[in-house]
Amino acid sequence: MNPSDETHRDPVNEVERKVFDAEIVDEPRRERARRFAKWWLNSPRVPSWLKSWPLLRQALLDAAAWVLRSPWTFLRAVVRGAVLVVRQWRRWLRVHDYREAAEESEKLADKFLEIRSLTLFRWKVTGSVALAAIGAGVVLSVLFGLSALWAVSAAVAVVLAVTGRRKEGAPGRKPVLAGPRSLTWTMDPQVLVDAFRDAKLTGKDESLRLVERAARSGEGWAITVDLPATRKAADVVKNREALASALAVDEVQLIAERVRGKGGHAGRVFLWVADDDPYSGPPPKCPLLDVDSWDAWRPIPFGRDARNRRIDLPLVWTSLVVGAIPRQGKTFATRLAVAGLVLDPYVRLYVFDGKGGKDWEAAEEVAHRFVCGDEDRHVAAVRDFLIELVGEVQQRYTRMSKLDDELCPESKITRTISRDGDLGMPVTTVVLDEVQVFLDDPSPEEVGGKKTTRGAYIADLLAYLARKGPAAGIVVILATQRPDSNTIPSRLRSVLGSRFALRVMDWRDSNIVLGEQMNTRGYDASTLLPSHKGVGILRPDGEADGSGDVLAMTVRTYYLPNPEWRTICNQGRKLREAAGTLTGHAAGDTTSGSIDSSAVAHALGAVPSEPTELPDPLGAILKYLGDDLETREFVPTAELTDALGMEPTAFGRRMGDLGCQPRRGRLVGEDGTARQVRGYYSADLRAAIEEHRTGTDEGRT
Repeated sequence: MNPSDETHRDPVNEVERKVFDAEIVDEPRRERARRFAKWWLNSPRVPSWLKSWPLLRQALLDAAAWVLRSPWTFLRAVVRGAVLVVRQWRRWLRVHDYREAAEESEKLADKFLEIRSLTLFRWKVTGSVALAAIGAGVVLSVLFGLSALWAVSAAVAVVLAVTGRRKEGAPGRKPVLAGPRSLTWTMDPQVLVDAFRDAKLTGKDESLRLVERAARSGEGWAITVDLPATRKAADVVKNREALASALAVDEVQLIAERVRGKGGHAGRVFLWVADDDPYSGPPPKCPLLDVDSWDAWRPIPFGRDARNRRIDLPLVWTSLVVGAIPRQGKTFATRLAVAGLVLDPYVRLYVFDGKGGKDWEAAEEVAHRFVCGDEDRHVAAVRDFLIELVGEVQQRYTRMSKLDDELCPESKITRTISRDGDLGMPVTTVVLDEVQVFLDDPSPEEVGGKKTTRGAYIADLLAYLARKGPAAGIVVILATQRPDSNTIPSRLRSVLGSRFALRVMDWRDSNIVLGEQMNTRGYDASTLLPSHKGVGILRPDGEADGSGDVLAMTVRTYYLPNPEWRTICNQGRKLREAAGTLTGHAAGDTTSGSIDSSAVAHALGAVPSEPTELPDPLGAILKYLGDDLETREFVPTAELTDALGMEPTAFGRRMGDLGCQPRRGRLVGEDGTARQVRGYYSADLRAAIEEHRTGTDEGRT
């Protein structure tokens, strides 16, 4: 290179060369830093509290709390150690072991003089040791001053503290009377281990593995633990009440959830314990009152859980049933679900109130179809409007089949389709409050040449809408204060997606709303407190926002009284007037559309006819079990033969001819032990009954 080249270098190129060289030099250093960070986060040798700022912050808080508590902990340990030493000295002084041996051999009278002599000797030893200790203390104080006495006292205190330390299995650790343990586990994890053992969730020699240390979360404490091998988190959820008792808290204060998905497994449990009743105090205000409009395709704010997390409920592509006894907030919960749909001007509403009164009166301002009352003409109008809606569902599927794949890719309504006025397929919600009024109507009907009742016909129409309607944009919302199998037949109940059960009378009613065997999984709405108005168990269809991957959750619904409900309805009317989507009843048109009953009857398929007489013993079994056929999972053969008075061999042969074979199942006795017996699963019995009825109806047709 010439010297002149050095003199005339381009400054820009020189800078670029230096930067380029610097990047080459620094690249190995960055790679080493990335490798070190990866090792640090994945290494089992590095404590978990050094891997993230939240865990480090919690560890520092725990350390500070330990430092602040240590003087009192040390003092309590010294006192316990002193008490333990005094107890042991007293047993030694009274020659307790020698006396017990003499009592067991029934020679206490013969050994009385020896015991007395040994007791006097030990008193002398005690006095001598005490005098020697006092003398040694005086000598040390004379030679070294009071500092020696303080040093000896400190050493004695340390020995007493070690003797009285809180350690499992240490002598003197069994209290005579156990005190309350509420939230003690946040300070002493051993208490949590004992609680699991007391609740029979772990064995005597089993322990827990701490995944995340106890930390404050909202108005309570949260902790995540791993159960011993073969122990299941589902059992903890199911036995939540027993665990709450062991922790000395009310079960409403305890949340137990299985940790699922990434970072979870079948034996990992998340626990949250509230400081107080999380459902006390004034109910939360509905957040929809603070918005001008809402999009029905977004989950609707429904309430808050015990941890005060907002729970949003999706309604499009699903359905909802709300069940409760009177005066528990059923209508309020139903109006909450509808409120978000009211604030979407592109949603069409069918509102049918079987109770009458003012609860749904404001919905007249926005409803496309509206019925309020329980008279014969009201039930007939509901039937006609449902037939109209079933016909519309059929037409929607026909129109969707002709749309291109880009607009309608999966034969399912989309947000774009629902908002296109030319297509005429808006999201349509049909709401039936006090649905039992319509389903129990005994008026005779003839549909497709078959005899049935008006209530059964309405049930079939609703079952069709709940089964085939969601993909076409139909949302069915039912509410009833009589959640039993007679009110909501299984053919309708089985196709309802989301379920919400406020307080009901017993576990059977809870299972009718939430689903079979939900009480055995730890979800029973009959255990809710009467004072908890608006609190219920929500089982969403899919994942409700804020719920995580849980089967069901306890939710306190927002409070939406009648004046605020009227405000929302008035706002919904203004939105529809501005968007030009006000139709039907709200627009002054109370006439129903064209009704093709034959096409609807054909779409419904097998309409229930007159009650078909079942062959024995199926008919006798149905009569014997009644509602239990819906709630019980397994029925032993011995129970059926005893109840029906039939010989077991003949009974089994006859059931086999009817296509129902016995199987083995587990039967839990009164003592809690389970044993295997032969019997029939309720699902098999229901399938056999349905198959016989369907086959008989097809033969008649």
